[in-house]
Amino acid sequence: LPGIAIAKSKGARYRLGPELEICGYGCSDHYYESDTLLHSFQVLEKLLESPATQDIICDVGMPVLHRNVRYNCRVIFLNKKILLIRPKISLANAGNYRELRWFTPWSKARHVEEYFLPRRIQEVTGQETVWGCNAVLVTKDTCLGAEICEELWAPNSPHIEMGLDGVEIFTNSSGSHHVLRKAHARVDLVNSATAKNGGIYVLANQKGCDGDRLYYDGCAMISMNGETVAQGSQFSLDDVEVLVATLDLEDVRSYRAEISSRNLAASKVNPYPRVKVNFALCPDDIAVPTCMPIQWRHHSPEEEISLGPACWLWDYLRRSKQAGFLLPLSGGIDSSATACIVYSMCHQVCLAVKNGNAEVLADARRIVNDESYIPEDPREFCRRIFTTCYMASENSSQDTCNRAKLLAEQIGSYHINLNIDAAVKAVVGIFSVVTGRTPRFSVYGGSSRESLALQNVQARIRMVLAYLFAQLTLWARGMPGGLLVLGSANVDESLRGYLTKYDCSSADINPIGGISKTDLKNFIQYCIENFQLTALRSIMSAPPTAELEPLVDGRVAQTDEADMGMTYAELSIYGKLRKIAKAGPYSMFCKLINMWKEICTPREVASKVKHFFRMYSVNRHKMTTLTPSYHAENYSPDDNRFDLRPFLYNTTWSWQFGCIDKQVN
Repeated sequence: LPGIAIAKSKGARYRLGPELEICGYGCSDHYYESDTLLHSFQVLEKLLESPATQDIICDVGMPVLHRNVRYNCRVIFLNKKILLIRPKISLANAGNYRELRWFTPWSKARHVEEYFLPRRIQEVTGQETVWGCNAVLVTKDTCLGAEICEELWAPNSPHIEMGLDGVEIFTNSSGSHHVLRKAHARVDLVNSATAKNGGIYVLANQKGCDGDRLYYDGCAMISMNGETVAQGSQFSLDDVEVLVATLDLEDVRSYRAEISSRNLAASKVNPYPRVKVNFALCPDDIAVPTCMPIQWRHHSPEEEISLGPACWLWDYLRRSKQAGFLLPLSGGIDSSATACIVYSMCHQVCLAVKNGNAEVLADARRIVNDESYIPEDPREFCRRIFTTCYMASENSSQDTCNRAKLLAEQIGSYHINLNIDAAVKAVVGIFSVVTGRTPRFSVYGGSSRESLALQNVQARIRMVLAYLFAQLTLWARGMPGGLLVLGSANVDESLRGYLTKYDCSSADINPIGGISKTDLKNFIQYCIENFQLTALRSIMSAPPTAELEPLVDGRVAQTDEADMGMTYAELSIYGKLRKIAKAGPYSMFCKLINMWKEICTPREVASKVKHFFRMYSVNRHKMTTLTPSYHAENYSPDDNRFDLRPFLYNTTWSWQFGCIDKQVN
């Protein structure tokens, strides 16, 4: 309702909302429940009755059950009358999308069926039935047709034939989530939809956290004849954003007039059913200024990392009713990048409050338990809601301790230094008492099994302490509430399995779990330049290390890339080939012998590919317990709903590796 009221106040005559906006796109298996359908119609009833929805065509999204089949629909209404129920034709069913699990696509093209309205809606509208189909609307001055999200991405998008049939305004209600560098594709698709065929394209998209791993990134836009004329924000803390544009329909008609190929095709098109609407979209005042084309302003990937996960964290924090975050801060790139994202979130909160966002202010006051509080300084707000903790051991260097402390000072977090050696010795001591054996690190003559076990004990103790301090730190400080624990394993480490199961990678949520090491390094550089966090310079220059093995002459001898047997740059390539290019071991080898022909022999490529797949398959079981992470990368190994694979493999890959060996030989 606030969005509709704002649209009306700005002179809009047609209001389009995002996909399934009434119930929320992220309902998942709740779509099966009759309650979801019932409550959606209850909300629709309130919308129909509201004075705010009068004298404006309203287009809202909700699930509808028709003849015991569930459809993802648009419900379009005007002045307490439903004009059309338009079911979705092409369902999104790849990656994070599972629409075919809950909905059925409408397969009866241009076929009209009567939908019997629930009694509560009949009492408001006075209608017993309405049209249910992919019809178009004809007003006094133009013709409008609807698409729903995935239909824009389909090779046979409805807007093609609708445009040939005289539709001048196309609307698209979307539930499109953020992925790094994805906005370019979305904008190009919208502009290309009207470049060949002419017309006006209006896209509305969800914005915010869906209560899961996805962040819907807005980017509402309006395009005409292949050019953008209005751009909405991609990331913000505003719950409601309204984008409006005034355009001249004669520009569409003159654009189409000279495209002879379009006009020849239009003369043969199968017409759409038309719903006549006694309503005009155009004002009588011809002096109303129209919008001119603009250049779309894209965020850099570093800006996307700074803003997207920050907005996701804020949504999660305010909706979970917790008092802040706790992060084990190691002084390395990953945990430092996570800390910077929280700091960016604090910046966004202060900016939103400065711009008059009353809801953000109310949420901030509730989180810090102070009804008079006004967040103005990001560092001061950060200290109230963010606790960082450096957990030292005898294997930690003074360098990482200093780096963590300095970064905490610069972002303003409440910082804790503690030592885990006593806890580690106590746990290992229990094992020694029971077995009579004391494990040793490799450098002291122990086996690799002993060394790995001792490293894992340290890592898991840190997880236990992180949750203890998250629950009781505020209690110890005389403050109410608890803290959410943040994880900081990046997408490449998860893919390789370079983490201890149930260590500090196990947390409540992880804002960087879908981001590559390469992108995180670039983000750190962005933070140095834009947030003036000079402590990050030494963090950038230090080699990544887990600091779980003994120091040599007081210095770190263990590095991540040496432990993994591959570089982070190589891991990103493996990840993209495995997931995006759908390459198994043999296909990956075939692609890489060409990609790396200047730097590796085929035998070296074979060795690298085999090592990756061995390590990936040995560690795949860790993905089943991976902390819920912000989805930002299309090669994420997230086992929940994005990357569905077994976690028990034949790790010898005998047939696949045999095919590789045959080619090498």
